[in-house]
Amino acid sequence: MELMTKEIRNKIPKMTETAEQEDPRVYVKFFYPLGSWTWYGMEFDGDDLFYGYVDGDYGEYGYFTLSELQSFKDRFGLGIERDKHWDDKTTMKSILGE
Repeated sequence: MELMTKEIRNKIPKMTETAEQEDPRVYVKFFYPLGSWTWYGMEFDGDDLFYGYVDGDYGEYGYFTLSELQSFKDRFGLGIERDKHWDDKTTMKSILGE
């Protein structure tokens, strides 16, 4: 599966563009199909680095890389997937239930 499409690349804001927004939109959602880990991308540097929210053992805002998501394979050969039906108008407050 292609994790980063041209369409997403053209829509997602560059780094720090949403810093002043109270409730930024989430443009892409990645997830591990056999676990609870989910990555929500809100900004992208155009190359490899995302800023967003990572919900794993606990949730936190921070940075993650496309290359890391692409290179992950579990012992069954499964990797990280992109939610193909993600609505990029979704905001972090709606995800967190605030």
